[in-house]
Amino acid sequence: MEKIKTSQSRRSFLKSSMLAGGGLMISFSGLGKLVSSENIDLKNVADEWNEITGYIKITPDNIIKILNPNPEFGQNVMTSLPMIVAEELDVDWKKVIVEMGPHDNVKLGPQFTGGSNSVRMYWKPLREAGAAARQMLRDAAAQTWSVPVDEVTTKAGLLYHEKSGKSGTYGEFASKAAANPIPKGIKLKDVKSFNVVGSSSRNVEGSKIVTGKPLFGIDSKVDGMLIAMIEHPPAFGKKLKSFDASETLKMPGIKDVFTIKLYEDGFEQGGFDTRTFNDLLVVVGNTTWEVMSARKKLKVTWEQITESKETVAGFRGKTEVVIPAELETTSAQLAKMVEFAKKPAQQLRRDGDPETAFAKAAQVLERTYTAPFLAHNCMEPMNFFAHVTDEKALFIGPHQAPGWIEPTLSKVLNMPADKIEIQMTRMGGGFGLRAYGHYMTEAALISRKMKAPIKLVYSREDDMTYGIYRPMYTATYRAALDANKNLIAFHVKGGGIPEHPIHANRFPAGAVDNYLAEGWAIPSNITIGAFRAPRSNFNAAAEQSFLDELAETMGKDPIDLRLELLKRAKENPVGKNNEYDADRYAGVLKLVREKSGWNNSESKKYSRGVAAYFCHNSYAAHVVDVVKKDGQPYVEQVFSAIDCGVVINPDAAVNMVQGAVVDGIGNALYGGLTHKDGAPEQNNFNRYRMIRHKEAPKKIDVSFVKSDTDPTGLGEPPFPPVFAAVANALYKATGKRYYDQPFGKHVEINSPRM
Repeated sequence: MEKIKTSQSRRSFLKSSMLAGGGLMISFSGLGKLVSSENIDLKNVADEWNEITGYIKITPDNIIKILNPNPEFGQNVMTSLPMIVAEELDVDWKKVIVEMGPHDNVKLGPQFTGGSNSVRMYWKPLREAGAAARQMLRDAAAQTWSVPVDEVTTKAGLLYHEKSGKSGTYGEFASKAAANPIPKGIKLKDVKSFNVVGSSSRNVEGSKIVTGKPLFGIDSKVDGMLIAMIEHPPAFGKKLKSFDASETLKMPGIKDVFTIKLYEDGFEQGGFDTRTFNDLLVVVGNTTWEVMSARKKLKVTWEQITESKETVAGFRGKTEVVIPAELETTSAQLAKMVEFAKKPAQQLRRDGDPETAFAKAAQVLERTYTAPFLAHNCMEPMNFFAHVTDEKALFIGPHQAPGWIEPTLSKVLNMPADKIEIQMTRMGGGFGLRAYGHYMTEAALISRKMKAPIKLVYSREDDMTYGIYRPMYTATYRAALDANKNLIAFHVKGGGIPEHPIHANRFPAGAVDNYLAEGWAIPSNITIGAFRAPRSNFNAAAEQSFLDELAETMGKDPIDLRLELLKRAKENPVGKNNEYDADRYAGVLKLVREKSGWNNSESKKYSRGVAAYFCHNSYAAHVVDVVKKDGQPYVEQVFSAIDCGVVINPDAAVNMVQGAVVDGIGNALYGGLTHKDGAPEQNNFNRYRMIRHKEAPKKIDVSFVKSDTDPTGLGEPPFPPVFAAVANALYKATGKRYYDQPFGKHVEINSPRM
């Protein structure tokens, strides 16, 4: 494993990493082969890189380094974000080294990976950084050659003055350019002139990944490092009462056993400071195996918590959260949701007079949908390296939002933020879970206690039983039809544990004269958090399943019904707060209808379902084709249509959509976590069903709407509508509607269509 000397400065560490061949380059020939930076002649590299802007460094020998600002967990921002810089910099992509930037929110911006925001958030800043650097290099060349700057042109990392015949590399002028002020208001390229953005490039870390190079937080290792693991309560609603570690301390390699308190009483949490268990029992030793073995020897007594309240300073201001004391069981949770659904709820949106419309309706369609808690199940279990001393703190590991955890670490350690260094590693999955900072805070407190560098490691069982799940949801949808089967009113009332899933201003809001959206929530001590497309992942599943059944009730094709409603929302919208663009929404439906051959003769051999959804500023539609395989339903192929604005790296974008589709199918058919007396009943993959290789579709055909619109989200938008497309296809296969996730436990294949 790679050893990192903690005595190095951030600058020297970045430099030594590059000199050791840590970067990668891509030859710019579409999918050309990856070239290691070891193949670049580094013999004469200057001792110091010339920093042109915070993202760009150039040597006199014209080696160009572009720093990736955002944490990488498989969405390929390590490639796509530097491509944006390279486009405006007008650099030869074969001369580029890409490197993960350090945590530095002054030079590198917010550095948050989540909410499908990486490209959208950095699109303009990175373009401006590249364009500004190019202008600084042109200025430096013009000064050196004593020519007007307007006469200096660039191409692929070279500067030219056509009249005099002079030319030079960026590297020749990097030192002078670095001394110039960064210009403002530089004109950016027209999208139509792009040649890097919009062309497919392989993952810059692909070679390292397939050859097993140390990239992930769990690879971190320094001299004298110890391993720590935590013993947490076996159930939500319990806490540590007492323990006996006498046998544990006799085990080989064990250094200490002690308790820590994650937050002191009265600590005001930030939006990503979610905690599940506050009083934790820690085992520290030399190796992971020794610590895991010794932890089994602990004798621990747990007791039930008492009800409490805590203040969370989230994105919408401070809120008081109730933490009930009960030991929750899934069957009781479901019963409680049924009870709460009958009570008055918070009104989220009202258009027209829905009550009167329902009272006068000739027909009312009403359906209720449910979904269980889901665990994130990142391939790389939670881990973090920490070395905390009296003077400073170093952290190395996988985290989606280093800038948001830094203030918490500063408060917990009582240490100024400028004494805290966070080095970001590649993440083995995140899906929202790694936006939360509890495991970094735990690592920090353990290191401070031990006065040594430590790596905190969760086992898979620790990870799955620790909480921060996708919430448990339910929603009831109602549609009112007149005597001619026209839609005259729409009502959705949704709730959950411990939050509701409803996005009140999304489709079909704005397309129905009489519309009502309501939400309610039940407090819980089971901690929840962001899960790929938060709330949308359930909301889309229920809404799009209901629209499919509504279309059948109205005697309409399901795509036609959606397009009719979107036409109304465009031409004569109801209300003023509709979040979606009806044209773009209709665009993905029309594209997926075309690409799938929705009603052609070839499609007749499949049981076919469709769904579409808007979230994270983008639009996605899927057609799912189900066949019978070994007596069970099998999603054989999927057609996907996406509108996410400008696509940076087409092949990588296709891969992201394909991953979302497989993830959605797996969660729709199999995903679910249940509780009994507060204890999770699934704690590893032998009990928590994941989709298997043989169950993935043979074909996932992805198409993008051609667009000059600035990029919007892509990591999350394709995921939510998959659930409903699967449910709607299963209905065609079985003749039965599916209202409760996961669908796999209810499926019986009996349709002659198969």
